[in-house]
Amino acid sequence: MRRSRPSAQRGVALVMVIWLATLLTVVAASFAFSARSDALVIRNSISMARAEAAADAGVARGIWESYRIDNSPQQWRRDGAPHEKTFDDAIVRVEMRDESARIDINTASDALLRGLLVSIGLTDEEATRLVDAIADWRDPDSLKRVQGAEESDYQAAGLTYRPANAPFQAIEEIQLVLGMRPDIFRRIAPMITVYSRQTGVATMAATREVLLAIPGVSAEQVDAFIARREEARANSLPTPPFVEAGAYQSAPSSQVATIRSEARLPDGSVFVRDAVALMRPVPRRPVTYLAWRAAPTNEAPPSDEAAAAAKPAPAAAPSRK
Repeated sequence: MRRSRPSAQRGVALVMVIWLATLLTVVAASFAFSARSDALVIRNSISMARAEAAADAGVARGIWESYRIDNSPQQWRRDGAPHEKTFDDAIVRVEMRDESARIDINTASDALLRGLLVSIGLTDEEATRLVDAIADWRDPDSLKRVQGAEESDYQAAGLTYRPANAPFQAIEEIQLVLGMRPDIFRRIAPMITVYSRQTGVATMAATREVLLAIPGVSAEQVDAFIARREEARANSLPTPPFVEAGAYQSAPSSQVATIRSEARLPDGSVFVRDAVALMRPVPRRPVTYLAWRAAPTNEAPPSDEAAAAAKPAPAAAPSRK
């Protein structure tokens, strides 16, 4: 009996040592996992910061290139042509478009706005109702259109604001219009503006989606025009007119340009910068940024070159009172 007690004590001590070693192993593994996770977060943050800086550099480069006065064939024009540059190890793709290549929701006609909404899948009835509500929001009076919406309609819908009865200050404001759903806004956001002040569209730089919104034109006519436009661009020739656009075609007279800069790093990090710049021919302050936003990387629109290659052309604010 006396000899068994030291053996039992040694057994208890061994169990305690094993448990302590296991506990230390778990603590060490937890610490190592936490440290690895922190390192990954830091590395990803650094990569995203580098991608953002590269995208911003692409915007600055686009502005600089468009101000060149040597009439070089390499001068960047606001026609949506893609340009690729490398900053350090980041590949940056920059596109510049005249803002008049988008549809101005303040000055566009009812027919053009209706064409925009129908082109994304709305029925004629839905599009007409929403166009009337948009017009009631931006016009200066309180007279309700046939299918529009004025203050009483917003109150009946349980909303705490009323129509501004003034022009839209930003494209995001159109989300406040009665009947404007989030999915509709996501579809039309890349195609609209409040800065061009044109009644039509500058077809020389408009995207395929914008061209499809023009009333009376078909997808075949749009694809054929894009093919002619790309051919003229490749041969340094003037952009041909889009005859089928008729009265909905405007000259690119806007001083405002949209610059879209997408930066990609070798590790897969991507950052897209959308900037809207007012460009003046003055030496003191030639550029004023009207908008500066990070764009979702999954919403980057395909270039017109890609669209033309994929589809060959056929022969023939609520507080305002």
